[in-house]
Amino acid sequence: MPVTEVTEVTQATDGQVSYLTLNRPEALNALTPGQRDRVIELLARASADPDVRAVVLTGTGRGFCAGADLRGASTGGERVAGDVARTLRLGAQRLIAAVLDCEKPVIAAVNGTAAGLGAHLAFACDLVLAAESARFIEVFVRRGLVPDGGGAYLLPRLVGPQRAKELMFFGDALTAADAERLGLVNRVVPDAELDKTARAWAERLAAGPTRALALTKQLVNASLDTDRAGAFAAEAAAQEINMTTVDAREGVASFVERRSPEYRGR
Repeated sequence: MPVTEVTEVTQATDGQVSYLTLNRPEALNALTPGQRDRVIELLARASADPDVRAVVLTGTGRGFCAGADLRGASTGGERVAGDVARTLRLGAQRLIAAVLDCEKPVIAAVNGTAAGLGAHLAFACDLVLAAESARFIEVFVRRGLVPDGGGAYLLPRLVGPQRAKELMFFGDALTAADAERLGLVNRVVPDAELDKTARAWAERLAAGPTRALALTKQLVNASLDTDRAGAFAAEAAAQEINMTTVDAREGVASFVERRSPEYRGR
């Protein structure tokens, strides 16, 4: 599938932070396949770029992301076995994996409605900021669909199985305040302060020890899928790797010298 126009996903780098903005406000930023692939590409690029040390993902207009754009999707006719699974594997699941696997911390700045895949895109991020007007909707049940985009993986880990089932079985809109109460959102801020808060958080992360943050993200994301022995072994390996970095040496030196560290992201 060819990539859509770049204007549907804008990218700007400022102070070692990559800002990715979904830019189809007329469709509440519902993701086309090309737009989805563009986000995946930009996350991979940020992950590999040593000059990028944090990522902010947001949307324009009233919506963060209304999910996958289903216009033109086939609702009838014969399906070939494996087509749907392949589409999900190469599409929605690949998008969520790109966020989870990005080696830089990713902040979701949820400016409005986050529904279906859009909600899961936010929940996959490392930190979630929400405007007071934001809403989160597990919309799949309203369409007679099974949740995709990693929802049945992400939600139980964030809120537990009973809460996850409640959200997915009923598909009710969840306010930003309720999402924060359930632990799906780190902080709710007035709409006018969302961009400023996201920028402040991103700049703080970008000034941190980038490789240590990447390894920490990896450890936490894997922690619920392993046993204690595996988690301890992964922790020891991560610490071994991290102690070879410039920033780890700087962190120790700054402590000994009683000064603030100056991390370089390496």
